[in-house]
Amino acid sequence: MGWDDINLHATITPLSFSAPDEPPCNPTPESYLIRLPHDCFQNATNSFYYDVGRCPVKTCAGHQDNGIRCRDAVENCCGISRMEEREIQCHGYTLPTKVATECSCQRCAETRSIVRGRVSAADNGEPMRFGHVYLGGHRVSMTGYKGTFTLHVPQDTERLVLTFVDRLQKFVNTTKVLPFNRKGSAVFHEIKMLRRKEPITLDAMETNIIPLGEVVGEDPVAELEIPSEAFYRQNGEPYTGKVQASVTFLDPRNISTATAAQSDLNFVTDEGDTLPLRTYGMFSVDFRDETTSESLNAGKVKVHLDSTQVKMPEHVPTMKLWSLNPDTGLWEEEGDFKFESQRRHKREERTFLVGNMEIRERRLFNLDVPESRRCFIKVRAYRSERFLPSEQIQGVVVSVINLEPQTGFSSNPRAWGRFDSVITGPNGACLPAFCDDQTPDAYSAYVLASLAGEELEAVESSPKFNPNAIGVPQHYLHKLKYRRTDHEDPRVKKTAFQISMAKPRPNSAEESNGPIYAFENLRACEEAPPSAAHFRFYQIEGDRYDYNTVPFNEDDPMSWTEDYLAWWPKPMEFRACYIKVKIVGPLEVNVRSRNMGGTHRQTVGKLYGIRDVKSTRDRDQPNVSSACLEFKCSGMLYDQDRVDRTLVKVIPQGSCRRASVNSMLHEYLVNHLPLAVNNDTSEYTMLAPLDPLGHNYGIYTVTDQDPRVAKEIALGRCFDGTSDGSSRIMKSNVGVALTFNCVERQVGRQSAFQYLQPPAAGTSQGRVPSSRRQQRASRGGQRRRGEVPPLRFSGVAQQPLSN
Repeated sequence: MGWDDINLHATITPLSFSAPDEPPCNPTPESYLIRLPHDCFQNATNSFYYDVGRCPVKTCAGHQDNGIRCRDAVENCCGISRMEEREIQCHGYTLPTKVATECSCQRCAETRSIVRGRVSAADNGEPMRFGHVYLGGHRVSMTGYKGTFTLHVPQDTERLVLTFVDRLQKFVNTTKVLPFNRKGSAVFHEIKMLRRKEPITLDAMETNIIPLGEVVGEDPVAELEIPSEAFYRQNGEPYTGKVQASVTFLDPRNISTATAAQSDLNFVTDEGDTLPLRTYGMFSVDFRDETTSESLNAGKVKVHLDSTQVKMPEHVPTMKLWSLNPDTGLWEEEGDFKFESQRRHKREERTFLVGNMEIRERRLFNLDVPESRRCFIKVRAYRSERFLPSEQIQGVVVSVINLEPQTGFSSNPRAWGRFDSVITGPNGACLPAFCDDQTPDAYSAYVLASLAGEELEAVESSPKFNPNAIGVPQHYLHKLKYRRTDHEDPRVKKTAFQISMAKPRPNSAEESNGPIYAFENLRACEEAPPSAAHFRFYQIEGDRYDYNTVPFNEDDPMSWTEDYLAWWPKPMEFRACYIKVKIVGPLEVNVRSRNMGGTHRQTVGKLYGIRDVKSTRDRDQPNVSSACLEFKCSGMLYDQDRVDRTLVKVIPQGSCRRASVNSMLHEYLVNHLPLAVNNDTSEYTMLAPLDPLGHNYGIYTVTDQDPRVAKEIALGRCFDGTSDGSSRIMKSNVGVALTFNCVERQVGRQSAFQYLQPPAAGTSQGRVPSSRRQQRASRGGQRRRGEVPPLRFSGVAQQPLSN
């Protein structure tokens, strides 16, 4: 056998691992249900859902050429290769849709993982303005005036470790390990930073004691002892002058500081295993020359940890001193502690754990113990209180604060020990948390969830306690002591819950099916079906409904399909367009945009999709409300051959008459023919502008690499009525495109969205869904009327937020 034969053999061997007739991916689409308008009940399935099918987004082996070498230059994915047009029969009209009928292996849709966030102070929310964001020692982003930042995650990133540096020196440099969506799309994180302590002056020639503790009325957790003549310069020269010392301590006895914890509290053992830590406090040290502000080092520093603060006796012998490596986000051991008795007062003698350290750089230090008793909590997020498996939300940041233990437990006071975050995927998320199989109350967990900065609601525990809604069988739920944050005080926010972390008993069948899984059963947690026990969060329903003729999941850009009727023509360039509509009348009304092909030969007269939204009452003006309504932007379609001017109809529900049109918008449309006919004064029709017009026209256009980001920014600008600002409160008199006068409908009059005559071929209409939120408007803790959450999207296309 020669060298050529050996090389040939090595090249073709991998191809033999799969059968030659095995398809690269299953050609039969899996089920995927979309929500239909509320006047489109399907008698055949006895539901408001229609199965349009989808192909599972997974990589597959691409086709090879006839040569001897594999030539997979790009990644291949299972995707839709054939679709059929269907007409869904609704009440009085037909709704066109496209259904996946065949899957095959093809080039993956191009995506990019994006991390966005807001950096602010943990105490009062002050933004870190114009700070730097570092990745691996390189500056990759910068925060804006409001503390916001955006960065693209490099494709080969396994662990995203970012360091946030405040150039104004108000906050302690903070290193965070942030979860991100590996399949693409954006994830939003709130980054909380500790405020730097005001520096104190030390005499380098004297012994100095600095207490470490932030709880008023409680003894310090520990103390730093810096002996005389311990300071020296960077070049090793002893320093004998005055020292400006800033020591900031993160006290785990204060639960409000948990979100400011740095990194993910992990370390790597000598065997290469990654294990968790439980913190008893973190401290940041900065020593500087009082005159020149030169950074100083300190040697022979002692840490005195008060053993009475360590309430779990088994933690005492395993306590160590750690420092954070900002490049890896992992903690590295600095040294052990030893026992030492000291007389603090005449009649009081305490035992301290004493550790030695040398401060040679501005690192964060930690008082930690390794902890192996871990479990996983199964959590899912939904678009509404219906908790339907088809309405799960991906990209939700679910966080857990590990507490030990609940108030009243005899062995330990209430304190937090660890903070973790994960992101929900198509099958929810599994959160790591400390647990105990001997004493169910030894540990407890505080769980919360947010989507793009908007906090989701947990299922209530009082006055109603419904195990079916919570998602856990009642017998196990009582053992876990499920409590939503407003359980005892209805004025508290409803956005988190607390449970006891009772490890499931291996011989108990009723505890083997979630929502708590033993650490070794991670796979069972990740693959658990929706019918298995789990905890739930949900979005507060909004009066908004989206329908796309070509289904697309905005949580998963890889689900994008090449089609002329796709709402988003390019998978890496999502362009969101909104129009601001003012309603003068006594009621808030629903407004619809019906979006059809206008000038492109492949789409003219065919439906792209519909958007419905309810107007928001102005907080200061009676009988005035406004709506920010999405419409499909004009522009190139997916083949990039020619543009289409989308034909957009804006239709308010009820007895409405068009009062005025923004003069600049009208002039633009007149000068950019063709001009749509507007004979019906109860609606407004336009061929959407090709240019990204601004607030002066009442049009708001934003392009981004993530659809939710584009919609968020455009919606905020529309509410604010500006082209560069953002608001959660509707400003009805600025940046308006259309004004309608609406009167209250007579009793018995048909809704414009309920019983429409069948439209022309290729068009469709449906009814705006009613909202249950009005019936709950008086519930405590709801947002004020006139406000909208910072990010309120419809999310997955064709899955409405309203009911």
